[in-house]
Amino acid sequence: MGFSEARFEETEGGEMKEKPYSNKMSLKYISMAKAEKLKSLILARIQVARLNLWVTRALTMLMLLGITMQLKSLGETVSSSRTPTSTFSYPLPPERVYENNGYLMVSSNGGLNQMRSGICDMVTVARFLNVTLIVPELDNTSFWNDYSQFADIFDVEYFIASLRDEVRILKELPPQQKEKVAESLFSMPPISWSNMTYYYNVILPRIQTNEVVHFQKTDARLANNGLPVEVQKLRCRVNYEALRFAPPIQALAEKIVRILRDKGPFLVLHLRYEMDMIAFSGCNEGCNEQEIDELTKMRYAYPWWKEKVIDSVQKRLAGLCPLTPEETALTLRALGIDHNIQVYIAAGDIYGGERRLATLRAAYPNLVKKETLLPSSELDPFRNHSNQMAALDYYVAVQSETFVPTNGGNMAKVVEGHRRYLGFKKTILLDRKAVVDLVDLYKAGSISWDKFSSEMKEAHADRMGNPAERLVIPGKPKEEDYFYTNPEECLASFDEPQLSNDDHQQDADANAEAEP
Repeated sequence: MGFSEARFEETEGGEMKEKPYSNKMSLKYISMAKAEKLKSLILARIQVARLNLWVTRALTMLMLLGITMQLKSLGETVSSSRTPTSTFSYPLPPERVYENNGYLMVSSNGGLNQMRSGICDMVTVARFLNVTLIVPELDNTSFWNDYSQFADIFDVEYFIASLRDEVRILKELPPQQKEKVAESLFSMPPISWSNMTYYYNVILPRIQTNEVVHFQKTDARLANNGLPVEVQKLRCRVNYEALRFAPPIQALAEKIVRILRDKGPFLVLHLRYEMDMIAFSGCNEGCNEQEIDELTKMRYAYPWWKEKVIDSVQKRLAGLCPLTPEETALTLRALGIDHNIQVYIAAGDIYGGERRLATLRAAYPNLVKKETLLPSSELDPFRNHSNQMAALDYYVAVQSETFVPTNGGNMAKVVEGHRRYLGFKKTILLDRKAVVDLVDLYKAGSISWDKFSSEMKEAHADRMGNPAERLVIPGKPKEEDYFYTNPEECLASFDEPQLSNDDHQQDADANAEAEP
């Protein structure tokens, strides 16, 4: 049998005897087989271990990369000091995720409303260039010497949060970029009245090259017309929704409106007859010789007020002067404004004081200002900050039943546009040339009061903030309608325009004078 033959041998005596070395050899073979098997197993386990180590290392690198990106994002968030979502009482829009092309810093220039418009434009530019905007710095070097910063006037937390679905806004540069600009910062003023092509072709490459770019000016740096609808609508959203006033300003402004409304309807008169305006414009109707001399010296004292020699008479007849308090009183009466209505003066100190206000007060005895409606203690925190005081007046002007500006400056333009946005609230846009002509005829006895009143009403029948197309003058942006005066792309649909191009052109000529 195979098995016996393999394990035993026959002796001379015929006995079967176990082979002497077969067991040892078998054990040796078995041991060798086991050793080979164990060796293969060990090698296999080593290879698996090496593979696991490689996979672990790869996963670790990916995790570290992810952590690094999260830390970078967290660093930007921390540096911006954003308020946690849970602290807002309103739902926040989802945050827009985009590849950041760099950082845009801006220094707004001018008065409150000039800076306001510029801020809206810079948010829009930042969004469509896919860059991160740093909260704008406000002008502390202008005529008004107001050292307020953004958070002193606007609700910075709401500003950042409400626009997060469009653009990332930080309160300050992240640490790495802050160190970089400490050594070198690329600063420039963008070209005035530019379209988006300029920002795509000129500004974006500079941001990508320098990582951080600083705009030295923001006023009128974006065109009125010829821009995509989505660009225009974002300008509106920033202006009318994202730019809320800081809580202390908002609360006090709301209190002023409550006080006024408790007594009935009110008209806001933007009586732009402060000393700086009169000196800058060179308009001295109704001023005595001493005042004219004082105003002339002031105009020559400021080198950036370029026009020095001004013919006050001719400028007034052309409709380019702010109306005087006396002219304003006659105009409001002729337009049939109720004698008993509250007239809130949205302005600083009127040049000439009560002497110049006497005629207006006689016509409208319920003449008030924030200084007469509030105790001094409530205004004291804002009193030495002209932009904060102007913010109070802006809010009241937007909320009023009727708004009447006496000069075509920045506040008049921006408030007019805001009131259009809110449903074409009544805004009497005075035709200053027609007013001056009629006032002079009436004062000379050439026309009766009834004729004067009739002519005044006819001249302003279609100048009540009615829906109208924005006047476009290609190549002459200063002469056409300002976007923020009539943000047509953002307004409810309206019927045929009610102002002729001649009327528009006259307004454009009259409003070409800039505020100091």
